[in-house]
Formats: sequence, structure tokens, C-alpha cells
Amino acid sequence: MSDVGDFKSEDSRDRYFEAYDKAMNDCPAPDAVHDIETRHGTTRVYGFGFGDAPPIVLLPGLLATSACYGPLLPVLAAHRPVYAIDTLGEAGRSVHTAPFDGIPDRARWLDEVLESLGLTGVHLAGGSTGGWHAVNQAINAPGRIASISLLDATTVTAPFARTMLWYGMPAVVLNKDWLWRRFLRWSAGADIMDRPDARLVLAGIREYKPRIPFQVRPSDDDLRSIKVPVLAFFGARSVVHDSKAAADRLRALLPHADVEVLPDAGHYIYLRDADRARIVDRILEFAKKGS
Repeated sequence: MSDVGDFKSEDSRDRYFEAYDKAMNDCPAPDAVHDIETRHGTTRVYGFGFGDAPPIVLLPGLLATSACYGPLLPVLAAHRPVYAIDTLGEAGRSVHTAPFDGIPDRARWLDEVLESLGLTGVHLAGGSTGGWHAVNQAINAPGRIASISLLDATTVTAPFARTMLWYGMPAVVLNKDWLWRRFLRWSAGADIMDRPDARLVLAGIREYKPRIPFQVRPSDDDLRSIKVPVLAFFGARSVVHDSKAAADRLRALLPHADVEVLPDAGHYIYLRDADRARIVDRILEFAKKGS
């Protein structure tokens, strides 16, 4: 078994990048494209917007790539530079060449990327697993970051719901479109199966073999050690975890955190126009306070 993530075959690679290009074509065209060399491989980063304001760096959910932030990019980039990252070790344009030794190693990888881009005072924002990465960065390599914003972050203060297995495992094992459509309708709260960004996540599941340290919840002491400002959103209708319990525990462990539960949002927390506008406004306001 390889210690680095890769596609299952050349045909898998071709099918995946056909889906990737379609999803990226739905996003604004980047103002810059960077391929950053790190000790663990080459990381693809897309740059949007210009200016001297401290940047926002977007970390995608599991297998979601930079394409998942297409709806947020135009507004964010109108106010300050934005960088969207394809997570190394997962499907995307990043190329994994050396294994991660553990969870802290993933924070060191991201720190290398930020250093190579010459970025400091960074406002990290991550959705789902991307939120977990932002927390991991704040714990293990916080030197370049000014704040973190979490969008229904998973496995930070609550475990995955058991229903994730009940709905997800049949789709993974049988790998039928109708099962994936049922899973996505359940997890997103809407039928998003035919959206290019959703098709891309599905292509990543089908065509790529990730090799990354297992995502686990940080300890209470690790969470209490976070010193940077934290903005956290949870979707009240999220099905991947108990969002109320996750929000309450974050407030208890990090009293300085700004925690908000959006009453009509699911795990795809910026799916609805009103929630997306609220999230973008709050992130920009939060970044401005910390700049």
C-alpha cells in the first residue's frame, strides 16, 4: 500500500480531472495560480483579488477542493486578497509525494505553503474538514495566522453522527448514483447531486485513494490552548453531528470564541442565499477587526 495519496488508475485520473475542470469553470477565474513545493508534495493554490489587506485563506472540506468556495469568492475577493487551497493528500490539483507522519505534520505542511506565499496575519476559514484543519493550525502552527473562521467544522467539538455511517456506507460500498443522490440530499438538505462541485466530490471518492492521518477530535487542553480569535458557525439542521452540542462545547472550552448557530442551515452551511450572505459579512467583519 502506498503511503501517499494517488489516483486509482490513469483512467481514474482522466475521469476525475474532467469533473474538476467542470467544477472550476463554475468558479470565478483566478487572478493567480500557484504550485507550492513543500516537503510533502506540490500544493495547488488559487489567488483571487488584490490589495495589501491581510488575506483570507480558504480550506475546503474533505475531497471538496477549492471549487467548493465558488459561491463565496466574488464577494470575499472584492474586499481583500483570497487564497483557496487544494488540500494535499486528497483529490485535487495538489500532488502528494511524501507521507505525513501525523496530525501536527499537516499543520507544518500548511505553514510551509503560507511561508512560500509570503503570507502572515492570515485569516483562515474552513468548512467541514477544512474547519478541522483551521483548528489544527491554530493548535500546532499558529505563527502565521491572525484568526480562524469555522463553517460547521467536523470532529472539533463533537463526533460524527452515527447516521453518517447508516447513510454513507451503502453509498460507498455499492457506489450507485441513486444512493449518492439520497446521501447528498440527506446531508445537504437539498438535491445537489447534479451540481459540478458535488459531482467533483463524488469523483474524488470514486477515483482517488487518499493517504492522510485519520481526522480526530483535539483534546480539551489543545482546544483551550488556542489564542487566536475564533469565529464559528454551526448549521442547526446539520446532520453530520449534533450542532448544538458542538457549539455549546466550543463556547465552554473557548469563551473568547464568537459562536453562532444558523437556524435554517444544514452542513452545507452556505447553500441558502441568506446564510451565505450572513457568513460572508461576518467573516469580512471578523477579519477587519483582527487586521
